[in-house]
Amino acid sequence: MPTLLSDFEGRWELSRTILQSNGDTFSFKGEAKFVRHNMAMLYQEDGYVTAPNGHVMPAQRQYIWQQSSPSKFDMLFDDGRYFHSFSADEPCAKHVCGDDLYRVNYHFSKWPAWSSKWQVKGPRKDYEMLSYYTRIGNRDS
Repeated sequence: MPTLLSDFEGRWELSRTILQSNGDTFSFKGEAKFVRHNMAMLYQEDGYVTAPNGHVMPAQRQYIWQQSSPSKFDMLFDDGRYFHSFSADEPCAKHVCGDDLYRVNYHFSKWPAWSSKWQVKGPRKDYEMLSYYTRIGNRDS
């Protein structure tokens, strides 16, 4: 289980399924990288989303991960705004954005492979997002 921010450092194969409440399913395939940035890690993911109709689109996302205390991690949006916190002992969090509620559970039982499960509900949002991370090479790759 990860206890230090540096445990995440390196490259990860990332596969994601986004299941809409109406039954539509999107998939993402790509790579996530944790790159040391001052006292934090810059999280960058790049890949491709496949829509239910087969249309493929490039996709990318960035966050900043920080370690706020032993085994506790804070995730910030790339502009520095707070997103959520979690720990290996309490691997769940929530984030409220307007009328939308985001809930996440992280799973580290197969570390260094790990996953996250997001449930998002709101007036115009209702989906579940499952992401699976598998380390590529060693942490210095």
